[in-house]
Amino acid sequence: MNLLQAVNTALDAAMAADERVICLGEDVGGFGGVFRATSHLQEKYGRERCFNTPLTEQGIAGFAIGLAAQGKVPVAEIQFADYIFPAFDQIVNEAAKFRYRTGNQFDVAGLTIRAPYGGGIAGGLYHSQSPEAYFCHTPGLKVVVPSGPRQAKGLLTAAIRDPNPVLFFEPKRLYRAAVGEVPDEEYTLPLGEAELVREGEDITLLGWGAQMEYLLKAADLAAAEEGIACEVIDLRTLLPWDRDRVAASVRKTGRLLIAHEAPRTGGYAGEISASIQETCFLHLEAPIARVTGLDTPFPLANEKEYMTDQWKILDAIKASLNY
Repeated sequence: MNLLQAVNTALDAAMAADERVICLGEDVGGFGGVFRATSHLQEKYGRERCFNTPLTEQGIAGFAIGLAAQGKVPVAEIQFADYIFPAFDQIVNEAAKFRYRTGNQFDVAGLTIRAPYGGGIAGGLYHSQSPEAYFCHTPGLKVVVPSGPRQAKGLLTAAIRDPNPVLFFEPKRLYRAAVGEVPDEEYTLPLGEAELVREGEDITLLGWGAQMEYLLKAADLAAAEEGIACEVIDLRTLLPWDRDRVAASVRKTGRLLIAHEAPRTGGYAGEISASIQETCFLHLEAPIARVTGLDTPFPLANEKEYMTDQWKILDAIKASLNY
């Protein structure tokens, strides 16, 4: 199945298994949302458990927080991650701090917020952003980004069951482009654990979501052209992120390259770089490399020039090995 079908399957199974699970968001009922991620859920579970909201992201997040505070398990959809910012106050000041400010008397443990993120669909500046770093700065949240169908189903199921509010960013460029084998039965993948996708000895390549396709292509090119053996890690969960697995890899390879679509300044690669430098400084053979988007609004006409790809990553791999 493709990534979109995997998301739909995970939601369907969660709603079937637990009557407290509720899907809400703009256009999620009826035809299943702009990407059809919630197709047929309203037909199967009724309008009380899968329903459209007004066009107000602050209201969607606030209402979902209220549902979660009362013991429901809401899965709220923000139609595009770019429009999550009106809900920023509700997510960062309310959902993330709900348990803390009540001294653990109350929580919004059942809350999951889904949001399609990233470029590659000619969406321009308002439908292409990658806002994950804003939320990774917030204690009390978990931030998860799948890179393919198998992960989408397993990680979303785990997010819905997790006893903390979770932001689940879905790479919309891969909704129909990423196809893979996905188990029919219900399963979970652990949050907070990175996945070692490929072993290598020369350099560690780290990314998440849609970047994994480019990292693997770059690793193939590096092996074919230069005989470079790249170790490839999919971070999967950004908050909390798997420092131990990444650090163990960097101690082995001596080099690290991090790729993400978001702008370079303040991007999450900076946080990872600082942490790995603190723990692996004496093992590093070259400066930690970052291959990222540019410090500009996301352009429409020059989208391909803006985005990271295997060629930019390959150049950075060569530079690191030749340092």
